Amino acid sequence: MKISQILNNNTFSLSFEVFPPKTDTSFMSVKTAVEEIAKLKPSFMSVTYGAGGGTSKYTLDIAKDIKETYGVPTLAHLTCVSSSKETVKEKIREIENAGISNIMALRGDIPQSMINDDRSRWEYTHAIELICQLKEFNKDFCIGAACYPEIHPESRNQKEDIFYLKEKVDAGCEFLTTQMFFDNNLLYNFLYKIREAGITVPVIPGIMPITNANQVERALKLSGSFMPQRFKSLVDKFGSNPEAMKQAGIAYATDQIIDLYANGITNIHVYSMNKPDIAEKIQSNLSCILGTQNI
Repeated sequence: MKISQILNNNTFSLSFEVFPPKTDTSFMSVKTAVEEIAKLKPSFMSVTYGAGGGTSKYTLDIAKDIKETYGVPTLAHLTCVSSSKETVKEKIREIENAGISNIMALRGDIPQSMINDDRSRWEYTHAIELICQLKEFNKDFCIGAACYPEIHPESRNQKEDIFYLKEKVDAGCEFLTTQMFFDNNLLYNFLYKIREAGITVPVIPGIMPITNANQVERALKLSGSFMPQRFKSLVDKFGSNPEAMKQAGIAYATDQIIDLYANGITNIHVYSMNKPDIAEKIQSNLSCILGTQNI
C-alpha cells in the first residue's frame, strides 16, 4: 500500500521509524527489536538510511522483512549526498525489485570528509535532484520528503526554506514528514505558512520521545529544536532517575500526539529509536483514540 493512501483516508494513523544496525554484529539484535515493533501493526514503518551510506546495505533487507513477514507497509529512506547518480540508480532498482513503492527522498547529512568540498562538483546537492530522478525512473513511486517546522539549519530564513520545500512538492513529493519538535505551536504556525504558500500535501508530524536525559543534548545537536520550559522542567526534575524520566518522556510525547489529534492532525510518526517497549506504551496510551483495543 502506498503511504499517500494511508494519509488520505481521514482516519487516525500512528507510524514508527526504525534504523538499521551500525555493524554486522548488531544486526540480529536490531532485527529482533524492529520485528517487535512490526508486531504492533502500526499504520506503516519507515527504515532510515545510514549517513554516507554506512548502514544502507541493511535498509532494504529490514524494510522488505517488515513488509513481507508482518504485512506492514514500509517506507525505505534513500539519501544521495555522498553518492554518484549511477550508484543511486542501482539502489533505486534494488528498491523496486524488492517490491517497495514508498521512498523517503533525502539529501542526507554531509559526511565530515565532504564539509569543505566544492559543492559544485557534487552530483547531488539537494533532495529535489533525487526526487526528480525517482520520478523519472518510476512514476508510480510514492515519494516523501523532510520538512522543518523551525527552519532547515542551512536556510537563511523560513521564507527561503518554504520556497525550496514547495519546489520538492512540485517535483513530485506526495507527503512530508517533519523533523522532531517539542512545542506543537511551532507546527501549527508552520502549517499555516506552508498552506499559504500553496503546499497542500499531507504533513506528518515527527515526534521523538525523550526517555533519558542524555538524549536531550543529542536531540538539540541534531535538530536545534526549541525546548519549551515545560519540557526543560521535566528533564530537570526527573533526568537523574532513569525510570521516572522514561515514564515522563513517554507521557510528554503522548500528550503532544493527543493535542495534535485533537487539533485536526490525523497522522503521526514516532521516532522509536528501535525501542519496542516505548513504541508499545505510546500505542497503548492511544488505543481508544486509534480505535483499537487490548494493544
